[in-house]
Amino acid sequence: MNSLKPSEIVKELDKYIIGQHRAKRSVAIALRNRWRRQQVPEDLRDEIAPKNIILIGPTGVGKTEIARRLSRLTDSPFNKVEASKFTEVGYVGRDVESMVRDLVELTVNLVRAKEQESVKGKALGLAEERMLDILLPKPGRQQADKRDETTENGPELVTSENEESSSTRNKLRAMLREGKLDNRIIDLDVSERQTPVIEIFSTLGMEEMGMNFKEMLSGLMPKSTKKRKVKVSEAMEILAQEESQRLVDMDKVVKNAISKVEQSGIIFIDEIDKIVGKNGGSGPDVSREGVQRDLLPIVEGSVVATKYGSVKTDHILFIASGAFHAVKPSDLIPELQGRFPIRVELEALGQKEFVRILTEPKNALLTQYLAMLKTEGVNVSFQPGAIEAIARIAEEVNSHTENIGARRLHTIMECLLEDILFDAPDMNGSDVVIDAAAVLNKLKDIKDNEDLSRYIL
Repeated sequence: MNSLKPSEIVKELDKYIIGQHRAKRSVAIALRNRWRRQQVPEDLRDEIAPKNIILIGPTGVGKTEIARRLSRLTDSPFNKVEASKFTEVGYVGRDVESMVRDLVELTVNLVRAKEQESVKGKALGLAEERMLDILLPKPGRQQADKRDETTENGPELVTSENEESSSTRNKLRAMLREGKLDNRIIDLDVSERQTPVIEIFSTLGMEEMGMNFKEMLSGLMPKSTKKRKVKVSEAMEILAQEESQRLVDMDKVVKNAISKVEQSGIIFIDEIDKIVGKNGGSGPDVSREGVQRDLLPIVEGSVVATKYGSVKTDHILFIASGAFHAVKPSDLIPELQGRFPIRVELEALGQKEFVRILTEPKNALLTQYLAMLKTEGVNVSFQPGAIEAIARIAEEVNSHTENIGARRLHTIMECLLEDILFDAPDMNGSDVVIDAAAVLNKLKDIKDNEDLSRYIL
């Protein structure tokens, strides 16, 4: 993030997302502002709040993808939540604070995985020594002491035996590294934690009840070991995993994870328009407005208790999105509106954009299908006219039925390639060329029949 200029962020997003230049500029500026905040004097740093964003546009135009790619680009902790899953305290549903807890949990797991990867070499070395101890147990100390007492040349004899044992150990080590022992079966003691079967039935707002009861109770239970017969190759993986877990300092992991969440976390709140009450009178509308009020302190900046400790949300970047068909961003409660100062309207996608989506991005839809079919030995190629026809049909179906944006391309591609995907295992070595006529022949009847189109495309 330190080296990325806004123009470079946009350029990276362009590799995966077609169009939506204004939205990309907005998120790029918001991201760069985070870096700028870190450079200002410390007494002013805490005063600079993140500029949260509302992305406005129909489904399938790239709102979620922009936020997700942004987090991957900068290695920022990222959590996507749907606002419609939350309800006001007192109603049945999820507590809004759970979005922060989920983000912390995800980040702890990611940081722990990275730490384990960094000590992988050392863990493999320790696992190798444990494996050699299993394959060639060391002579007992009591036996050595006994030989010292009963043999006139005891020390010399013990030294000779130790040298012989060391030589055998080195030979086994070489065989182990060369994979010659991989299929040998050994008895391995695998530790397993006894977890009591207890369910905590909680009401809303008590999802974690300040701590995770299951983890607390399982920590009180003694560890037990179970003897398993496994191949040496599998045993090495188990031992290496155990050693890497021992080498990782969990206090350091948790500290780093919380710091990452607080300084560079991104929470993407989808369907925020679903928690806007239209009439603001009674029934569900009361709960919707309640969710907004519960959401407000999280977005403004507060302290959320998690099982790993307290987390401040002051500098987490919140990106909200919604179609806003029936309501407007100004229908949000005024306090919440003020916490999302940047509003960007995303453009609807048409035939021209669909052609580019099918062919240009690094993860383009056509590229994915061609790669999957190539695994079966089937070489499929699309003529330009075929791509134009697919894009045109997608635009027409979107205009006549529900507009689901670029997601319509997925349904059309599945329908178009259904026969090839089914018969591919028996078509090894085949070359298939798809032209505009083949596309129209396959999809024309479905497209023209509005009832069929609604169900199939």
